[in-house]
Amino acid sequence: MITRFLFSISTIFSSLFLLTACDHPTANSRPQTLPQDSSIQVYFNQNNAEGINYTDPYRKITRSGDNLEQIIIDTIQTAKTSVDIAVQEFRLPNLAQELAALQKKGVKVRVILENQYSRPLSQLTVNEINQLDGRDRNSYQDYFALIDQNKDKKLSSQEINQNDALVILKNANIPIINDTADSSKGSGLMHHKFILIDQQMVIVTSANFTLSDTIGDFNNAQSRGNANHLIKIISSEIAKVFTQEFNLMWQNHQFGVDKSYRPPSQAQLGQTNLTIKFSPNSSKIDWHLTSNGLIEKTLDTATQSVDLALFVFSEQNLANALKKRHQQNVTIRALIDSNFAFINYSEALDMLGVAIRNKCQYEKNNNPWKNPITTVGIPQLPLGDKLHHKFAVIDNQTVITGSHNWSASANYQNDETLLIIQNPIIAAHFKREFERLYKNASLGVPKFIQDKIKQDNKKCKN
Repeated sequence: MITRFLFSISTIFSSLFLLTACDHPTANSRPQTLPQDSSIQVYFNQNNAEGINYTDPYRKITRSGDNLEQIIIDTIQTAKTSVDIAVQEFRLPNLAQELAALQKKGVKVRVILENQYSRPLSQLTVNEINQLDGRDRNSYQDYFALIDQNKDKKLSSQEINQNDALVILKNANIPIINDTADSSKGSGLMHHKFILIDQQMVIVTSANFTLSDTIGDFNNAQSRGNANHLIKIISSEIAKVFTQEFNLMWQNHQFGVDKSYRPPSQAQLGQTNLTIKFSPNSSKIDWHLTSNGLIEKTLDTATQSVDLALFVFSEQNLANALKKRHQQNVTIRALIDSNFAFINYSEALDMLGVAIRNKCQYEKNNNPWKNPITTVGIPQLPLGDKLHHKFAVIDNQTVITGSHNWSASANYQNDETLLIIQNPIIAAHFKREFERLYKNASLGVPKFIQDKIKQDNKKCKN
């Protein structure tokens, strides 16, 4: 058990007071900053609290929010011996330059990536570029513009060496592997997003190391970056847990379901109860022993409220668990990214009490609520930005978060991190972020879904 950094009850009440007092600021004010826990600090790239501002180093735009890349840089600058990174995608030049500098100083730097994102974008051939889908094509064009400093529509070797993050890492002789290191493709995505520093600190984030996930799309001045958060944990015990997961991939070359079952790890940091669970899980084990099963178990503790901010919500069992909470008069609110909220397998539809068909077929095990809620919808974000969070706040006390989307893929295929954090100070930060997103959200069943249901009823009546 970890007993460092005890904090007083007065600090807890202070955070809750600030959350209550500042969540409804006047039109011209910004909410006050919330106190941070001494062992676990939380940051949000779209944070609108008073005094939280930064200037984007790539576009020179000043705006409110936490600069997630700079927080990572400031943290790894303290490294004396090692920095280990496992992240799906890495495209941040400034962070790459800092890692190169650390490697030159003798700090051991290692990086694990998802194989789909393990090549420098500047090295793609014309044929490969032409084969990119719409999303990846836009990402390539955005990154090309970042690298092309003189705006001549060409990439010089100097521009590439200074601005393509993976080239910077390779030029610094930083070793990089991906989930094909075991001569396979893994069972899914290497979707982790964590950093280990000196085996004393851990950073866990919902964000990939890209401009679009942290600061904003380079070609879009309105973009603030997909809504994401970052957690910094100061604990050698927690670092040890993540080191074991890192070494399974780095030393043993085990990815996806090649890893054996790993039960949840639990620790006490002062007044914080922390549970860590890694995915994927074998489909042969009891569902309740999986990561999604742990989410269900945590949801079942709710007695007052559950607030969800999720990129994807497609796990039927978790929607069924929320239905039970709703039947026990627990207040449930949910925000889902607009790209996933209203597709046929989205559990947002269940909560709203409706269903849509795909080729006249309903999703298997679909279960629309007979007593639906209207507190489900999509946040209003800057054009191009996504809701990329994966968190829930339960009874203003417990936070579920990590890289783990609420889906079967995250549960059974991907390398993922799931955190359960019981601490009212930390919960207050996530509650503040949820309220910010919920304030102007579009709630309920949108008209285009109502129209689709009517059309499907006519087309599929036989």
